[in-house]
Amino acid sequence: MLIVKLNAIDSTNSYLRKLSAEEIVQDYTTVIAKEQTQGRGQMGTVWSSQVSKNLTFSVFKDLSQLYLEHPFYISVATSLALLKTLQFFSISRLSVKWPNDILSEDKKICGILIENVIKQNNINASIIGIGLNVNQTEFKNLPKASSLKIISGKVFDLDEVVHVILKNLKHYFLLLEKGHCNVLKNDYETYLFRKNKPSTFEDEEGFVFSGFIKGISQSGNLQVLLEDDVTKEFDLKAIKLLY
Repeated sequence: MLIVKLNAIDSTNSYLRKLSAEEIVQDYTTVIAKEQTQGRGQMGTVWSSQVSKNLTFSVFKDLSQLYLEHPFYISVATSLALLKTLQFFSISRLSVKWPNDILSEDKKICGILIENVIKQNNINASIIGIGLNVNQTEFKNLPKASSLKIISGKVFDLDEVVHVILKNLKHYFLLLEKGHCNVLKNDYETYLFRKNKPSTFEDEEGFVFSGFIKGISQSGNLQVLLEDDVTKEFDLKAIKLLY
């Protein structure tokens, strides 16, 4: 397993994508940057991180030998690997805010950006970008952000945290390769933020409504029980959880 460490880069995902386009990249090749100048989050958002205090890295996952009917399971496996890692480091009150923001005590500590490499209409590989707040203690204008140090009071070794994450990624992707999708889905749903609690949502037209999160579909859509006792599915672009 190759680990590349960089002082500064625009985006570790972009670096790995370019590398994979130019040469054969080994499975689980990992690119870690002390600083990302153009770190990205879901839906085009910006991921901001203090230099050398957090983990900003990307992992190349070869999926050429795996047919995935539902690509959302890449996100499920990654989310579970991070939750398992944080449990190992005694971080409590963990949840996953659909689709893959990792929370502790209702505050965001980790974001995931997955970009798939498509060849001949199939997913050939995934570039899994992870931003984990580790030793940073100040988040200006981000009241819902937190870090491992804020939660635990401890300073963490970044290399150790990366190695535990990679170990857990291998574990959960092995389950995926063995076809244990229902096991992964059930585990993921047990961590779903605000599951079975009254929650407020906003749709893509700006309409605000209430409902109860019940789970996810096989394709990764969020299943919400609405006021008229009808369960409706929403994809990532169609709905936003307002809390």
